[in-house]
Amino acid sequence: MAVLVEKSDPEEEVLAGKSTLNRLELTPETANAKARYKKIAADHAAVDRLFVEVFLAAHRQAPEQIILDLDATDDPLHGNQEGRFFHGYYGHYCYLPLYIFCGEFLLGSRLRPSNIDASAGSVEELQRIVKQIRAVWPQVRIVVRGDSGFCREQLMAWCEAEGVDYLLGLAKNERLKTKIKEALQLAKRQYQETGHAARIFKEFYYQTRKSWSQQRRVVAKAEHLEKGENPRVVVPLPARICLRRAAVERRPATTW
Repeated sequence: MAVLVEKSDPEEEVLAGKSTLNRLELTPETANAKARYKKIAADHAAVDRLFVEVFLAAHRQAPEQIILDLDATDDPLHGNQEGRFFHGYYGHYCYLPLYIFCGEFLLGSRLRPSNIDASAGSVEELQRIVKQIRAVWPQVRIVVRGDSGFCREQLMAWCEAEGVDYLLGLAKNERLKTKIKEALQLAKRQYQETGHAARIFKEFYYQTRKSWSQQRRVVAKAEHLEKGENPRVVVPLPARICLRRAAVERRPATTW
């Protein structure tokens, strides 16, 4: 392995083993460089920057648009680790790390306990990543995408203030179901007539009773499949983008 990584003297310049890497993670930044087991310390800010630097360097020229995907998933635990909590959705003890991807590039990762909201810390990570990207690509259009776990006032308000577009899922509730009731009935009739999946799109303005600071545009997909109703609701990109996608995908948008 030392030869493969071009060590000039493999007999003397040994590679770091798992114990050395463990010290890299656990050694405090103020460690004494002369200490036998505390000779290296991680620069966490530099590690964070590296992920974005690799992403930027992979492009010969700035793209017109990039999509930053937010995701939280379970990291199962099998012992009494620090920060161990049971997560009801996943049904076991786990951590709930936050990931930010752009295509196949990982731009950010944070290990978190699972007793938190899925969106916790996402604004802070986006602030850092977007600032670094715009320093190199000042004109690039940035879109943040996530499921309903990220549809939070803090995240949407930050995006609106910073000129970042977003496309976020919105959890269904009785008020939303009432607003798309007629569209769902129409989709059901179309399915019964044709035997094929039917999709009707509807646009309206919506505001939660407490958590949102203002009304926001919402797009609903009233879909009827063989298994029955399958509605979806998102807080979307500007209308021109949604309309363009509906045309490309050849989906009926009769109720816009």
